This record gives sequence, structure tokens and C-alpha cells, in this order.
Amino acid sequence: MIDFTVERSGRPCPAAERQRALADPGFGRVFTDHMITVDWSQERGWHGAALVPYGPLCMDPATQVLHYAQEIFEGAKAYLRADGSVAAFRPQANAARFNRSARRMALPELPEDTFVRSLELLVTADRDWVPAAQGCSLYLRPFMIATQRTLVADKPPTAARYLVIASPAASYFKSGAAPVTVWLSERYTRAAPGGTGEVKCGGNYAAALAGQIEALAAGCDQAVWLDAVEHRWVEEMGGMNLFFVYGSGARTHLVTPPLTGTMLPGITRDSLLTLAPDMGVPAEEGRLSASQWRAGAESGKITEVFACGTAAVITPVGKVKSASAEWAVGSGPGPVTMKLREALLGIQYGTTPDPYGWIHKIC
Repeated sequence: MIDFTVERSGRPCPAAERQRALADPGFGRVFTDHMITVDWSQERGWHGAALVPYGPLCMDPATQVLHYAQEIFEGAKAYLRADGSVAAFRPQANAARFNRSARRMALPELPEDTFVRSLELLVTADRDWVPAAQGCSLYLRPFMIATQRTLVADKPPTAARYLVIASPAASYFKSGAAPVTVWLSERYTRAAPGGTGEVKCGGNYAAALAGQIEALAAGCDQAVWLDAVEHRWVEEMGGMNLFFVYGSGARTHLVTPPLTGTMLPGITRDSLLTLAPDMGVPAEEGRLSASQWRAGAESGKITEVFACGTAAVITPVGKVKSASAEWAVGSGPGPVTMKLREALLGIQYGTTPDPYGWIHKIC
């Protein structure tokens, strides 16, 4: 494991100001006192690992990431648990996905134990920033950028930097667990086969903004993406995976679109594929077209739909709009959606046991 040096901030946020920020943190607006930085070069490998005061980065105008978007990131959370401890949820899975993204974007892989250790150091240093309010957490953003000074675009970088910043966060959607309205994007495509759809990189999100703007203009909360080849098959919602609930009672089962290389392999998605069957709700992967979604919702065959991800946890989908159609899904947050949401949050916040070993205690 790489050794870290520690440089504490000489000007931490005053306690009263921090408490005001924690009272209404929003999402991604407020940042803690420290950050992690680790440099990489072709000659030295990983070096200079440090916890340092949060602050601006100094970059040459020719820094590679500014021109060719060689950048990846992760999203994780630290939770204040029922016993007073602070823990992360499956950070090893984040570390593994981070390296899969690095390989695809021609960036250096970071030792997974160093990734986890960087989260531990930052959360421990900024423990006072972990919100205590229900539904809140400390959102962690590890990311890596290519830092070589060059305008050459056809070679992998010879220098990179890994960083982690942290932000106290409330619910991603202001409505909390209330159903959201989604826009079926038929004009734009998020990702294509062979592209970077399964990579957590900023370019995917930038490419999705035009569709998201279209969704907002239509009075929707998020865009839902269809496949790039046929513009028929439902893939994901914004940066979140989708689940469809079929039937009710003993016949209830879940279906989520398969990972074809164009969608992010969500850690929450993976967790639900394990958790749901253990709660008596079978879950499987399966393709679903936009027309099948509409027909299933209108016939009552599809009883609930929800999106899931680290930021939003589990969010019900209540209405779908497109340029030519509109339909409702259920009549509110469905029982299966809320049952799974409560179970997952219970494990994360420590109000229920964790039989899977998903919780990583930090401090």
C-alpha cells in the first residue's frame, strides 16, 4: 500500500458555519476541509500521496485532460450509523470499477487498497462533516485526470493525478422518495456499442446534457435513454439503472436491462440483484422496449418502476413522457420499491444487519 503524508488544514471551516451547511447541504454544493491527492508518472509510478487542505488545482493550459477529456470518477458515500460509527458501502466494488474505467480510458490503474485507504483517510479527517440528519450522508468523489502537458492525442498520458473530495449531501432529488417524471429521449443517444457507456467518465455525462435539457423543458426530472442501434430498447435513466416491477403479491418479480457495454454497471444495481431475491422478490436481467413499457404500465402488468444509484439510492418513477406519448406507472411509491429502499438504507445506516459484508467501517 502507498504511504500517505498528512497536512491538516490551518483554516478549517468554523464549527458554527459547518453546522449551518449541514442543516441544508443540498447535493454537491458544499465541500469539506481536506482532499486527497496522489500523482502518477511513467517514470515513478504512483507517488506523493497526501491528505491536504481542500483547494484549487494549478494546471497548465495544455494539460491533456482539458483537451481530450481523459478523466474518470467514482461516487461513494460514508454514513453515520446507528451505533455512532461512520462506514462506507462496498468501497472495494468502487475501487474495482474505477480500475475498469481506467483501463478503458488509457489511464493508470490505482492499487485497490490505496483507493480504499484514501477514502478512509479523508472521511476520518473530516468526520465532523458527516451529516447526522436522516437520509443524509457524506458523498465521496474519487477521480483521476491526465496531467501531461501536451496536445498530442494519439498516445496514452505519461502523467496523471488521482484525487478525492467530499461533500455532505441530502437527497439527490429534492422530492426525496416521491415519484419522478421521466422523458423518453428519442432524439439523443447516451452511448453506443464499443464506446464508453460502461465507463464512469465525465464525457458520458456531458453528452447526456442535451437530452437532460430537453427533459427539463418538457417538465420532467430526468431523461431515459434508449439503445443507439434501434432506438427501441430501454437502457438507463440519467446516470442511474432502472428496475421494472412485474405483478404483485407472490407473483412479483424484478427485471433490469442487461449490461451490454453501453450502461454503467451500478453497484446499487448489483446489490439489489442480490438483496431482492433474499427478500422473496426474484430478480433478473431482461430487455424491455419503450412500447413494452407503455403497454405493461397501461395493462397493469408493470406495477412499479424505480431508478437506483449511489446518489439517488432508490427513486420511484411515476410518469413517462415522450414526444408522442405519455403514461403513468402505478399510483405512487410502490410497496416493492419502498421495501427494497428501506432494506438497503437499513444496511447502509446500520439499523438492520448486514449479512453480505457490504459495510466497511471507517471510524
